[in-house]
Amino acid sequence: MSSQEAPADKEFVRSPNHFADRITADGSSPWPVEPGRYRLVINRACPWASRAAISRRLLGLEDVISMGITDPIQDERSWRFTLDPDGRDPVLGIRYLSEAYTAAEPDYDGGVSVPAIVDIPSGRLVTNDYPQITLDLATQWTAYQRPGAPDLYPEHLRAEIDAVNADVFADINNGVYMAGFARNQKVYERVVNRLFARLDALSERLEHQRYLVGDTITEADIRLFVTLVRFDSVYHGHFKCNRNKLSEMPVLWAYARDLFQTPGFGDTVHFEHIKRHYYYVHHDINPTRIVAVGPDPRDWNTPHGREALGGRPFGDGTPPGPVPAGEEVPAI
Repeated sequence: MSSQEAPADKEFVRSPNHFADRITADGSSPWPVEPGRYRLVINRACPWASRAAISRRLLGLEDVISMGITDPIQDERSWRFTLDPDGRDPVLGIRYLSEAYTAAEPDYDGGVSVPAIVDIPSGRLVTNDYPQITLDLATQWTAYQRPGAPDLYPEHLRAEIDAVNADVFADINNGVYMAGFARNQKVYERVVNRLFARLDALSERLEHQRYLVGDTITEADIRLFVTLVRFDSVYHGHFKCNRNKLSEMPVLWAYARDLFQTPGFGDTVHFEHIKRHYYYVHHDINPTRIVAVGPDPRDWNTPHGREALGGRPFGDGTPPGPVPAGEEVPAI
C-alpha cells in the first residue's frame, strides 16, 4: 500500500506502483514463469496483499511461489520480517522488504508496499503492481496451477469483470481510505456517500445472484471481499465509514460470509493482524494506538443461506487443499 497526501480540500490520491514488471509465460518480459524462482511477500493486514494470498491459495500455487509474511506493525523502514527467526525472511535472508526494493533500484527512495514479488536468486523486487499480480497469477501461471483450479479471470467475462473492478476500486477498495484520510468535512462526506451508494448498488446486484460476475468466483469477488472482511473491524470505526456496519447490510453481510467460509478466503484472514496494523500505524487518526477489542470474529462462521442462489464456487473445479504448514491463521 502506498499513498500521497492531498491538500485539505482535495481527495486522497493513491500513488502509482513504481515497479510494474510482469512475470509472463510467453517470454514477453525479462521475468519468465519459473516454479521456485519467486517469493510473494505479503502482510495479512493489507487488503491489496490479501488479494494475492487468496488467488495463490485458490489456484494452488503454494508449492510454486513461496510466501513471506511481514509484521503487521511497520517501523521507519516500513515492512519488516520480525515474525521470522532472527528477524530475517528465511528465503530472502533480509530484515526489511525495502532491501529488495533497493536491490532492484539502488537510488529508490519511494514507498515500500505489499504485495511484492521478489526474484529469489538476485534478491531484486520484480513487481509491486498489485492489480496486475493477481491477474497474472490467474493467466500466466496456468501450467503450474493445481488440478481443479478455478478460472478466476475467464476470457468471456473479462470486460464485465474489469468494469465491476473499476467501480469497486474507485468507490470501495480505495474509497474507505479516501474517507479515513480525508482532511475536511466536505471531502469526507462526499467520499463516504459514494462508498455507500456503491455498496447499496452491489447489494441490489447480489440479491439474486451468488457472485458478482457469472455463477462462479472470479477476480471481482476477491477484490470486493478483501475490503468487506475488514469493514466492521477497522473501516467502520477507524476510517469513519459508519453509515452502516457490514453486519447491518443483510445481502452484503451474507455474501461476505459465504466467501469467508469458502476454502481459500477465510483461511487467509488474520483479524488480529488487521486491527493491530490499522489502529497502531495510523497514528494521526488514532494517536492513543489503542486497538479495538471487537467485533467478535466468530460471527463470520454463522450460516449465510447463499447456497439457495445456486452458483458453483469453483466452476468445474474443486476447493483448494489444506493450508500449508507455516501459513495458518488463528482459527475463530
